[in-house]
Amino acid sequence: MPGQAEGLVCLGAVAGAHGVRGEVRVKAFTEAPEGLAAYGPLTGVPGGRVFEVKALRAAKDAVVVRLSGVDDRDAAEALKGVQLCVPRTALGETEEEDSFFHVDLIGLAAEDEAGRPIGTVTAVHEFGAGDMLDLRLAESGKSVLVPFRRETVPVVDVKGGRVVVRLDETEGEDA
Repeated sequence: MPGQAEGLVCLGAVAGAHGVRGEVRVKAFTEAPEGLAAYGPLTGVPGGRVFEVKALRAAKDAVVVRLSGVDDRDAAEALKGVQLCVPRTALGETEEEDSFFHVDLIGLAAEDEAGRPIGTVTAVHEFGAGDMLDLRLAESGKSVLVPFRRETVPVVDVKGGRVVVRLDETEGEDA
């Protein structure tokens, strides 16, 4: 998810105004578009303004949302580009033991199977053919993309603050 603010998880971004009554088109980053309203009030980044979702409906490639305090087209247009976020704590815990949110991976230490440091997870990218971990290598400072699958990342230990990565088996490329 783009541009994470400290402690916040971005659920969507305002793409522009929809109509003349203050509704906005939002590109939702949630699994289901209606998830945008599932976690409570949304904080706009930048700015920190807090919005309640008053109404939400599906539209082509987006959702149309009525936000509290946005009553006309001018107010809606002013929100273009604003990310709509919730505190990470609003997401709760994952239901399955081997399940986690991508945001929880960012900042984890990457190490090899012997426990030697490799670097740090700086991002998780979703390119459509499978997720990729973006690692900042400890030695060189370079970024490398690692396919996020069991063969290349056999251990994800969010509570322990680490992932185990098999770099020799990756098809990653310099980012």
